[in-house]
Amino acid sequence: MKLLAGNSNRALSEAIAAYLNVPLTKAVVRRFADMEVFVEIQENVRGEDAFVIQSTSYPANDHLMELLICIDALKRASARRITAVIPYFGYARQDRKPGPRTPISAKLVANLVTHAGADRVLTVDLHAGQIQGFFDIPTDNLFAAPVLTKDIQDNLNGKPLMVVSPDVGGVVRARAIAKRIDADLAIVDKRRERAGESEVMNIIGDVDGRSCILVDDIVDSAGTLCNAAQALLDKGATEVSAYVTHGVLSGGAVARVSSSKLKNLVITDTIQATEAVRVAHNIRVVSIAPLIGEAMHRIAEERSVSSLFD
Repeated sequence: MKLLAGNSNRALSEAIAAYLNVPLTKAVVRRFADMEVFVEIQENVRGEDAFVIQSTSYPANDHLMELLICIDALKRASARRITAVIPYFGYARQDRKPGPRTPISAKLVANLVTHAGADRVLTVDLHAGQIQGFFDIPTDNLFAAPVLTKDIQDNLNGKPLMVVSPDVGGVVRARAIAKRIDADLAIVDKRRERAGESEVMNIIGDVDGRSCILVDDIVDSAGTLCNAAQALLDKGATEVSAYVTHGVLSGGAVARVSSSKLKNLVITDTIQATEAVRVAHNIRVVSIAPLIGEAMHRIAEERSVSSLFD
């Protein structure tokens, strides 16, 4: 195996390499003066099973371009097989046409990765499962559920738990966590009656006296999570924690979470944590490196990846 790391999340790449006991491939991934990306692989990779580890997180376009150029460099260096390991797949929220004359950017990015020369893709908790079908190459979509479930069991065991989906679209994801920890499921139904008016949050399910766990795939502005936490507490929940795979946390999101009623926001390291995230009193990061590393090991040995979640 050869592991090539981009610049988006060096800490995660090093953790994966440590899990696999394989050193990161010597390479230069840098910018010219005009910010063009330049990649030079400084080891022989001919005939090797190569993995490029790169999240397309902020700045998404720069990191996406790095990924494409790394794939092209490996392809031209005669790597036997190239797997694009994309812990956080950017543009995943643009997976359909919400209105006329709008793009389906997730499909465009899938095309770019495929045509750059990737032979397969490994990613974590796609925003919409059908994005796997946007790729014309094998795509493994890992689930962070085992990692999040273990943290829930370690920190919330013994409390009367209720797993909550912050919107109707995330019910399947929340149900998977609820099934693993043998908890009930509730749903936050949010709606805006008129433009410019605040959202009305209705809770489907009895959360009175329960420790609630909000489960989602992406936290960006954190507005929905913070509002949902307040609504759950208003309905009698004793405390509210949130477990989210991808901590985008853009703009004032960290400050919003810090001043909210959320007891804890637990995210994985698919996106490299900023300094603000690291010092926030109620945000915690758990590592997904062992899960990704094990999946990569199984891919290299042509073994089942889906059995990780049985």
